[in-house]
Amino acid sequence: MSDLLGRLRGRGWRMTVQRRVVAEVLDGEHVHLTADEVLARAAARLPEISRATVYNTLGELVSLGEVMEVATDGRAKRYDPNAHRPHQHLVCSTCGTIRDVHPDGDPLAALPASERYGFTLSAAEVTYRGLCPDCARA
Repeated sequence: MSDLLGRLRGRGWRMTVQRRVVAEVLDGEHVHLTADEVLARAAARLPEISRATVYNTLGELVSLGEVMEVATDGRAKRYDPNAHRPHQHLVCSTCGTIRDVHPDGDPLAALPASERYGFTLSAAEVTYRGLCPDCARA
């Protein structure tokens, strides 16, 4: 059983055929699909699945904290099932490919006290940008 499916079962999430297909499509490492990509892959497995079902399921997975929405540079939101392991993102500036990265150190500790302006930090989102190998060769 996949990590995402296991987490959802552990929560007692009602696992319909449609929800299972969406969860299976999202499962894996470095998965950052748009809603339309999730729909296309889900429809390839279950042709009768509707756009509304896919979008509603994605919204529910985000609300549950099982999937994160990732937005980069005005592109379509992407859905990341790696919601339970702290990580940052590496984004290709040309094609938009996204990879999960796990840099050493705590990104919260990287912000000096003088730059916190009295804030109590709870999270940090760091996005690394560059060119993926395919775009760098082009």
